[in-house]
Amino acid sequence: MDDTEPSLGRRLAALFIDWIIAALAAALFFGVTYPPKDIPQNLVITGIFVGQVAILTGLLGVSIGKRIMRLRVENPAGRPIGIPRALVRTVLLTFVIPAIVMTDDKRGLHDLAAGSRVVRF
Repeated sequence: MDDTEPSLGRRLAALFIDWIIAALAAALFFGVTYPPKDIPQNLVITGIFVGQVAILTGLLGVSIGKRIMRLRVENPAGRPIGIPRALVRTVLLTFVIPAIVMTDDKRGLHDLAAGSRVVRF
């Protein structure tokens, strides 16, 4: 593993931070309980997660969790991937399996679909 290749632990920590932020926002703005009591509450948290991660990742290359963990999502040219690709990447991430199945260079299927990679900074 080179210096720019993030560990699975860093990636999971960033995901956990982003999910907690989404759950807190859902509780604050929509009265969602945690743990969620039903499917609609789960969907609110998931919607907030997808929205905040896709917008921040698409525009800035980092979500809040990734910024804290010093990770960045970029295209092959080293720039943010844009909102449409970030939205595809984030929606696939919510299905879990695309993120678990990785290539030799540690890119998940969600990154392959979005034409992105995660690097440390």
